Amino acid sequence: MFSEVCWQIGGEQGTGLDSTVEVFNTVASRAGYYVYAYKTFASRIKGGHTDFTTRLGTTRVQAPAPGVNLLVALDQETINLCAKNVYPDAIVLADEAINPTLPEGVSAKLLTIPFNKMTLALGNPLMKNNIVLGASAAFLGLPLEGFKAYASGRWGNKGEEFVALIHTAMEQGYAHVQANWPDLAISLAPADGKERLLMIGNEAAALGALAGGCRMIFSYPITPASEIAESLVKIFPKVGGIAVQMEDELASIVACVGAGFAGARAMTATAGPGLSLMQEALGLASMTETPVVVVDTQRGGPSTGMPTKQEQSDLLAMAYGGHGDGPRIVLAPGSVEELVPMTAEAFNLADNYHCPVLIASDLALALFQQTVEPEAVELAKLPAVSRGPVADPAALAALGRDIFERYSKNTNENGVSERSMPGMKNGQFLATGAEHGPFGKVWENPANRVYMMDRRMHRLRGVKTEAVRYFGPSEADLVIVAFGTTLGAAKEARAEIEQLTGKKVGVLQIRLIFPVPVAAIAKYVGNGKALVVESNAVGQFAFMLKGSGYNPANLASLLKYDGNLITVEEIRTAATRVLNGEAQFMVTGGGAGVRTSSDPTIVLESAKEAHV
Repeated sequence: MFSEVCWQIGGEQGTGLDSTVEVFNTVASRAGYYVYAYKTFASRIKGGHTDFTTRLGTTRVQAPAPGVNLLVALDQETINLCAKNVYPDAIVLADEAINPTLPEGVSAKLLTIPFNKMTLALGNPLMKNNIVLGASAAFLGLPLEGFKAYASGRWGNKGEEFVALIHTAMEQGYAHVQANWPDLAISLAPADGKERLLMIGNEAAALGALAGGCRMIFSYPITPASEIAESLVKIFPKVGGIAVQMEDELASIVACVGAGFAGARAMTATAGPGLSLMQEALGLASMTETPVVVVDTQRGGPSTGMPTKQEQSDLLAMAYGGHGDGPRIVLAPGSVEELVPMTAEAFNLADNYHCPVLIASDLALALFQQTVEPEAVELAKLPAVSRGPVADPAALAALGRDIFERYSKNTNENGVSERSMPGMKNGQFLATGAEHGPFGKVWENPANRVYMMDRRMHRLRGVKTEAVRYFGPSEADLVIVAFGTTLGAAKEARAEIEQLTGKKVGVLQIRLIFPVPVAAIAKYVGNGKALVVESNAVGQFAFMLKGSGYNPANLASLLKYDGNLITVEEIRTAATRVLNGEAQFMVTGGGAGVRTSSDPTIVLESAKEAHV
């Protein structure tokens, strides 16, 4: 009996596979299984190959599966691309109409089922995917009642006859498998029955924003960020908030800065190309010390790049983008579950440090489904709203006009002064993007410039947040440094590496990307060996770490930038090589390479076919 299984389905994009997978994942989650689901899809509306992978377990899973137990192929291209991922003696279930064949070297059991014929007999092309669901449930030992109940709830408004047809399709798929392959069922261990939440990161970010007191979002649609605004446009009207689709990303961020200046908690959500357009206005927020929150769902770049592929290559843009030096805070949630409290916290940090706060999400975190414990979204367990230093209206009223120093020398320990809100008597000040003095009036005096710049940047030295989390032994032979989507694979690989090498391995999650928490990282890494795992081509966080003054002698990087998720196997292999002193700089995805201090070139080894 398996404690976890992996189900994969592939076919042509735009044929209803999204809703099929949504049903499968939701039913499995409601049965009490932990779900980690991800997909490969082309950068187009319809056409081209797409495949979805769902990893089900009786314990939490947050990384790509090492192999597939059941692959459902609706075309030959799916078999050609995905069959290499199946375990030996796993099942490849294909429509007999495509006359399927397995690639050379794949030892899976190829089974065919007349999906098309069964669909034609039912008289509705939409029923094909329901037959697929029934057949999949039979192979994996999932009760069909859960699928039928979900169908009744979701499509009940279409009438009893339509729901009955769905049930019939599911029953026929289930019965066909039981009748023809009764001994090939994959025995999945029973779940605990606890119903958990299942959501994508964009939905979690929307909930976190709501809990954090945000009531305004100004954004422009872009993959893979659009679902944040789409979620909030449904929620905000119920709580007095507004969601506005702006004409572009420049308008979006400027509207957020204006709302923040007025005292509202506002946000925008974008991806790399949109972030590039927002840089000047982010500088305006830094200069005027205005709170604003931006969620960046990173994707493959540069330019249009790969809009539907995974990457973590906006770190430098989030931390240092734009012209000049200005304070910013960059957070990096490690799971969908963490996105809820971290997004809520972002608004507190923006208000307390009077600067932009950016959330470094990524495509996998934004769009791929994960199980979320209900407790993670309980309002009582989320950060309480903290508005930061705001001027006392009574004290302002007693000052008189033209006395309030918005950018005052009388700052708190972080260099953050009180701000007034529009309408506060005697709280007027000039908010300008030009260098200015205490009242906001333009002043280019050299001494004032140095003071104002130091004052703004000083606040980054004391950002109060949980900068890192450590998993593992107190004294490790190797610390794997991970953030965002890479965290799940790193945590899973840790035990395997220890078992394989006999060495002690820890995982250090970076939750605060910028300012780089050097002291917190040094506490766990020290002078030992560290492997930084990130999805970009140049090792951006490792670069930031060194640029912040921390460069341990044994720092190695594992990089992947082919658009796919970093796997447990890749981290295990790289970590083993680092522990053995064999590598300093590695690249995976399309090949594994090593860069040594004496040879700056990347040497590709055993190049493998990329899964596109």
